Amino acid sequence: MRAALALLTVLALLFAVSGCGEREQVAEFKRGKYQGKPDTPSWENAPLSYGSEKWTKGDRTSWENEIKTRQLAQHEYKRIYQ
Repeated sequence: MRAALALLTVLALLFAVSGCGEREQVAEFKRGKYQGKPDTPSWENAPLSYGSEKWTKGDRTSWENEIKTRQLAQHEYKRIYQ
């Protein structure tokens, strides 16, 4: 019984201490090579199916107009007094 309690205590201590370790979370820098996922422009994405976005995929001007419209709708002062 005493040995089992000691073993359980040691295991609990090891488990608690293992959470204190910290690994490096940054990708290693390699000169001249981008290691992240290549991003596409925002207007290249399709609008969400459940949102009120109405831009056409690939059309930058319609995407910009939608963003401007959404920003005006979220700005209380401009929404009320214009």
